[in-house]
Amino acid sequence: MKNLSRLVALIARLRQPEGGCPWDIKQNFKSIAPYALEECYELVEAIEIDDVQAIKEELGDLLFQVVFLAQIGQEKGWFDLDSAAASVADKMIDRHPHVFGTRVVETAAEVLKNWEADKEAQRMAQAAAQERRPSVLDGVCTALPAATRAVKLQKRAARVGFDWPSIDGTLASIREETNELEEEIIRKADKKTIEAELGDLFFSVVNVARYLDIDPETALRRTNRKFENRFHFIEAALAKQGRSPREATLAEMETLWAEAKKA
Repeated sequence: MKNLSRLVALIARLRQPEGGCPWDIKQNFKSIAPYALEECYELVEAIEIDDVQAIKEELGDLLFQVVFLAQIGQEKGWFDLDSAAASVADKMIDRHPHVFGTRVVETAAEVLKNWEADKEAQRMAQAAAQERRPSVLDGVCTALPAATRAVKLQKRAARVGFDWPSIDGTLASIREETNELEEEIIRKADKKTIEAELGDLFFSVVNVARYLDIDPETALRRTNRKFENRFHFIEAALAKQGRSPREATLAEMETLWAEAKKA
């Protein structure tokens, strides 16, 4: 682990008030958070395209953010990288009693079920300690991407029976929300009202994804990538003609789009 120690020392050097980097010295938890999130997304992208070299590089970039945040914590006297590692190690031991304890499980599904039950028990205990009424929705991180958070909220509600009995209900909900959105657009409702209806439609679409056990974020990322590839096809085809999309008509681009879909 000598290179991890080297990285820790490097970041400490960057943060030194005397002779360090002015930009690195200026950073704090809140300013670094967006960079950490961006590196997570870039790592996910590398994984999705099966680029092993990129996975290694992006994992390194994410590790940099983790060590950087730990360095800030150490400077404040709150925690360091070792105590953060100890915290998660203790948590994983506690969450794996079938490995480190006496609980017996036979399938991954059982592990997941027990994991969720243990987390729920901890949330209940936390609510009791805070003398407040617990909710099945407690602990769903508000900073998650909206679609991911919607899935988690829906799954929590489904555990207590608040769910459609079949996919027919979720599909009907999409049609209902689409009609309501269309009605508000036709009557020229204010932007806030239309936004609310659009949000309801998104939530219903996510619910269908959840019902089909499809991650909506992954599905949309793949569609984004598909759109990029097809639009690049249009740009390349027009470039052969010495033109750009700005110089083409919508009809021409739609024809090329159809060709891209076939390709």
